[in-house]
Amino acid sequence: MYKRRLFNHDIMNCTHEAVSGNYLYCGRALGLTEPEDLIQLHPDLKSEWSAITAHYERIGLSHSQTAIWDVSLNVATKLPNCELSVFYFGDAVNANSPTREWFYRLDPQWCEVVEYVNCKNSFTQLAEVLEMSIPKTLRFAGKTEIQQFEALPYPCYVKPAVSVNGVGISRCQDELALKQALLAIEEHVPLQIQQEIVASRFLNLQYQITERGAERLAATEQILDGCAHLGNRYPTVHQPWELVDPMADWMASQGMKGIFAFDVAVREAENQTQYFAIECNPRFNGASYPTGIARKLGITNWSNECFKTHYHSLNDVDLTDLEYNPASGVGVILVNWGGILVGKLGVLIAGSPIEQQRVRSCLQERLQQRVLQEV
Repeated sequence: MYKRRLFNHDIMNCTHEAVSGNYLYCGRALGLTEPEDLIQLHPDLKSEWSAITAHYERIGLSHSQTAIWDVSLNVATKLPNCELSVFYFGDAVNANSPTREWFYRLDPQWCEVVEYVNCKNSFTQLAEVLEMSIPKTLRFAGKTEIQQFEALPYPCYVKPAVSVNGVGISRCQDELALKQALLAIEEHVPLQIQQEIVASRFLNLQYQITERGAERLAATEQILDGCAHLGNRYPTVHQPWELVDPMADWMASQGMKGIFAFDVAVREAENQTQYFAIECNPRFNGASYPTGIARKLGITNWSNECFKTHYHSLNDVDLTDLEYNPASGVGVILVNWGGILVGKLGVLIAGSPIEQQRVRSCLQERLQQRVLQEV
């Protein structure tokens, strides 16, 4: 018997305030829902509801028929018979907040394993115990503990043990750059210094907790522009599940629930491929939403990416001949549709790599048409 679910994928307990339109990202979860489910959305998204549901109905993507225009956790207390799905089980921004306490009371084990793995120092320490390959990493309770700067592995990354949206993470080419980066980190903030891996690509390995434990969900390649993460691509020839399976199983044994993912670096040289676990995101992540939609529709080749546009309503976006066609298996599916209100649109593009590139070029041109007309 299907159990009704309540989706609240508001990310404000796991994001930095500088991220534009982050309060609108809760809309990404709509494509993961079924008609019987309930979804909590920010009230500002009301204006786009008719357009996004019409789009999903045209492409054959099932979705919740009941939107609750309130992202407060109080809604869940009134619906105890619903299975709760959230973006992050806890509060990554403020460890002592009422939000964190709410989650802890609901499921202390789930909350604790999320907090433990979300700490980069805990993650690397556990990875070493489990004999997982990671870059050389030195952990510190605070920056005053760092000695012998000249002996550190350069180039390196200095990372606060808990970082939201990568804030505070810096690449340091040498000792001078590291000392400069440390000036921006407060005195008693735990941190780590991690040797840079010269990687040919980075992977996202997703798991889902089921009755059988941690099950492999999807391996995708990250689409990067330098160090900037633009999106993900599926499938990938790289499948290093054995690297992170031990930690996934450990998390399941500790009470983890829902979806989570590992970032893995790939180093290819002289006919040898090496994989290094970089971190774990004990939560849904950007790749989770297109992955879920693709699985529902049986799409086996896709990429997802976020585009900037001067349009601020889905009604102004022309998807004629670009919208996903179930018969051909090619086209655009709107995923992070709420961002349109601030000029951003996250999409899944289905089809072969050649078809994806053709559709991407056409979509990018259309999203910028108003800009070109105004110049």
